[in-house]
Amino acid sequence: MSITTTTHLNFRGQAREALEFYRSIFGGQLMVATHSQAYPSFPAEEADLVAFGQVESPEGFRIMAFDVPAARPFDSGISPVFVSVRGSNADEITRYWNALSQGATIIQPLAPSGWTPLYGMLTDRFGITWVLDVAQSYGS
Repeated sequence: MSITTTTHLNFRGQAREALEFYRSIFGGQLMVATHSQAYPSFPAEEADLVAFGQVESPEGFRIMAFDVPAARPFDSGISPVFVSVRGSNADEITRYWNALSQGATIIQPLAPSGWTPLYGMLTDRFGITWVLDVAQSYGS
């Protein structure tokens, strides 16, 4: 038996754009099902919004997204969740950082820290907060 957890992000009409952006950074396959595909009687004005969306890369990156319909309440909140990307080397993390930082608000610049060779935090142009660092062995 195995289990996998996947970060699932909620948007109000930006899910496809966000998934395409994340795919441009992490690579992989984009899968999208619209509300009209999932629910044939869905209101026409929101028919093309994302009911199920996912980006999955061969390297192990996976993220899901959903467009919350207008009939449902939605408040993205302030940093309700962080997406953590931990890579095996500084070049890899720097590449992801440089791409995600386009139009982002930098919370903690990408730099060495006391616990890892490289760490940074930013909120991307979609309001999602990302934590990026280089994997490090921790003492027991």
